[in-house]
Amino acid sequence: MNDDQQKPDIQSDDAKTEPRLNAISQDGRPAPLFLQTLICPVTRGLLTYDKARSELISKVAGLAFPVRDGVPIMLEDEARELSEVEMK
Repeated sequence: MNDDQQKPDIQSDDAKTEPRLNAISQDGRPAPLFLQTLICPVTRGLLTYDKARSELISKVAGLAFPVRDGVPIMLEDEARELSEVEMK
């Protein structure tokens, strides 16, 4: 099974609580299902994950949002601007 087809990592603390979806996969990256729920905070558009740089990319906004310790930092002032080459 590839990364896009991973089963959601669902846990429940006990029988009385609702199961919760883990945002972090076992390898420390954001879980694919979790990433599908995020949108660009600037454009409200789709994001793509750059595994090599550990960033969420919004080409429409021209921004790359960092993912630190598996946690997406979705603040515009924390994002870096994409270069012209990256925009293509």
